[in-house]
Amino acid sequence: MHVFDAAAVHAALSWQFLIEALRKGHLGEMPASEVVVQSDPAGGEAQFVTLPGWANGGPIVVKMVGVFPQNAVLQPPQPAVQGLVALFDGKTGGPLLIADGAAMTARKTAADSALGAAILAREDVEDLLVVGAGALAPHFAEAHLAARPSLRRVTIWNRTPSRAEAVAAQLREKGIDAVVGDDLDDAVARADVVSCVTMSDKALVKGTLLRPGAHLDLVGAYLPHLREADNAALTRGTIFVDSRNNMQGGGDLSQAVASGAITWNAVEADLFELVQGKREGRTGADQITVFKNNGGAHLDLFTAAALSQTLG
Repeated sequence: MHVFDAAAVHAALSWQFLIEALRKGHLGEMPASEVVVQSDPAGGEAQFVTLPGWANGGPIVVKMVGVFPQNAVLQPPQPAVQGLVALFDGKTGGPLLIADGAAMTARKTAADSALGAAILAREDVEDLLVVGAGALAPHFAEAHLAARPSLRRVTIWNRTPSRAEAVAAQLREKGIDAVVGDDLDDAVARADVVSCVTMSDKALVKGTLLRPGAHLDLVGAYLPHLREADNAALTRGTIFVDSRNNMQGGGDLSQAVASGAITWNAVEADLFELVQGKREGRTGADQITVFKNNGGAHLDLFTAAALSQTLG
C-alpha cells in the first residue's frame, strides 16, 4: 500500500492532469456514494464526515475528514478540513493507497470548480477574484488559472486584509500577478470570474454588480445556514452544479429556493450532463453563469483514482 503525505499529493496531482481526470470521470455514471456526518457531541461547530464511494466495476474510496472551522484562528493556523482518503481495489477490497485528506480535499475541490470554469467561463476572461483567504484560496487561484489560461490578474479579498495579503504574496512568489482587493463590491464589478471560498453565513456577492458574461463559482456554503451570493446573483445567472445529488444541502441554492426567488428547476445542468454533452453550458458572451460546487464522494473517488495512476 502506498502512502502520500500532503507534499506528495500536491506534487503528483498537477492541475491540468487532475482537471482532465475529473472530466474523464464524469463521462461515466455517478458512483454509489454516501455521506455520514457526526456533529461535535460537546455542541461546537466541528463535524466529522465519512464519505464512502464505489464505482461500478471500479475502485472504492473512503474519505474521513474533520471539519473544524475554528482551526483558522489557531496559532499556527491549521486547515479547517483535514483527515485521510483511502482507496481500495473494487474486486478484492485490498487497500491500494492512503493520502493526506487536507491536500486531497484542496486538490479535488479546486479542480472541481476549475472544471466548471473550463466548461462555463468565457475563453477570454482576464480578471479573477477570489473571495476568502483561507487554506483553499491559493489552490483555487492556481486551479482557475490552469483551467482558463487567459486569466492575467488575481485579486484576493478577505474581511481581514492581512490574510488576503498573505495569500497574494504566496501567489506572487509563484510568478502570479496577485493583489489585495480593498472593496469587495468594486472587485466583483471588475471581475470576469468570481470564486467564493468562505465560511460566510450571509451573502457577500451582490448579483446586481456582476459583469455581463461573468462566471460565479460558489464553494463555501456547504451547509443550509451559510451563504455567499444573494438572490440577484442566482436570478441573473444561469445555474449549474457539480452534482444534482448534493445540491439541496448548500445554503446558496436552498435559501434562494426557500425565499421563492428560484425553484430547483432553475438548475440547468450538472457536470455529468455537461461533460457528456447532454445539456448546454454557456450559450452567449453576455450570459452570467453560476456554478455551485457541492463536492461529494464521487469527486474523492475520481481524485484518488487519478492519484493511483501516477504510481505507474
